[in-house]
Amino acid sequence: MRQTTISLQGIRAMARSSTSNKDLMSQARERLRGQWKTPVLVTLGYGIIYAIANLSEVLSLIFGLILSGPIALSFVYFYLAFIREQRLDINELKQGFSRFVPALLTQLLATLFILLWMLLLIIPGIMAALSYAVVFYVRHDQPELGPLEALKRSKALMYGNRWKLFCLGCRFFGWILLSILTLLIGFIWLLPYMQTTSALFYEDLLRSEAEETQLLTA
Repeated sequence: MRQTTISLQGIRAMARSSTSNKDLMSQARERLRGQWKTPVLVTLGYGIIYAIANLSEVLSLIFGLILSGPIALSFVYFYLAFIREQRLDINELKQGFSRFVPALLTQLLATLFILLWMLLLIIPGIMAALSYAVVFYVRHDQPELGPLEALKRSKALMYGNRWKLFCLGCRFFGWILLSILTLLIGFIWLLPYMQTTSALFYEDLLRSEAEETQLLTA
């Protein structure tokens, strides 16, 4: 049975992502073929910053609470430009910081809600994290939304898709183990692979929603 939800933009269908996780990962590898250099350099730069931040508890706290939101939004700008326009532009990484306050508030609200759900049990906390998994993609596409509205939009998009995203994450488990065994060096290539797949997952959600909405309004 199809379900609909009311958003700021009108009626939107709650549609399940139709592309298999295997195909999403295959598409990500194909997109990255011959294009690894810039994403790898971006990941390496992020890794260096992260390592420096963890040298001090104060820096680690600043990085985790204050900078993680703008950085996450910057990565979204970078990878959506890549999959939508075949454009690898490091300048896109500035965009998350140009919207520093909305990104910060969105991250803080998402973290708060996830922690509150985890006070009940670990499973509700995981479900909340999955519900808010695409919030920075929403922030990219609908910058006019407030932090709470962006979280609601993410939750609506992820309705019926949380298990699929969880399974998609599990598919990377073996790669994560291998990257750990390489003294974390493997993450320089794994993170671009995961980020590209995540962006493709979000695009698939939008496509499925648009198709379902078209059927409902036909």
